[in-house]
Amino acid sequence: MKRISFWVGACAVLLLAAPTHSHAQTTTPATKTKAPEDKSKRPSPPATASATVGGTKVMIDYSQPSVKGREIFGALEPYGKVWRTGANEATTFMVSKDVKINGQALPAGTYGLFSIPGKDEWTIIFNKTAKQWGAYEYDEKQDILRVKVKPTTLSQPVERFTITAANSGKVTMQWATTGVEFMVK
Repeated sequence: MKRISFWVGACAVLLLAAPTHSHAQTTTPATKTKAPEDKSKRPSPPATASATVGGTKVMIDYSQPSVKGREIFGALEPYGKVWRTGANEATTFMVSKDVKINGQALPAGTYGLFSIPGKDEWTIIFNKTAKQWGAYEYDEKQDILRVKVKPTTLSQPVERFTITAANSGKVTMQWATTGVEFMVK
């Protein structure tokens, strides 16, 4: 009987001394998808468009998604919704001096470049938060400038999203059968 009492007492002491936390596995919720560290190995590789416009450096860093047989604007990228204007991280737009975008002032700096595609009109957005993943944390209150542009239908489809910047100041974005452009002066 003493032996049983000893073991019951020993088990009770061990149970009381054990931690009281739950044995459930704790995980950190995944709010964002991370891409491979080597950006060149991503399905949507990185690209840069740059120009010098009247002594002002313009640089646009973005990623290039592909059409891959999909319908793009109005489907994959819905009309009326903010788009990161590329893939992976939000596209960044840097100007070394104060400029005008389609006649509207934009101070020197680096911005997140977003857009809202539309069938008949697009909104090009310059946002103070340059470094973010996609448009998941996009905050309209951080917009510094919005300009309206008209989309055009391209005569030849463009498989991979492409941004070009010319020394004339024209910035062109093309993907699938849609193109938009704006001027930097």
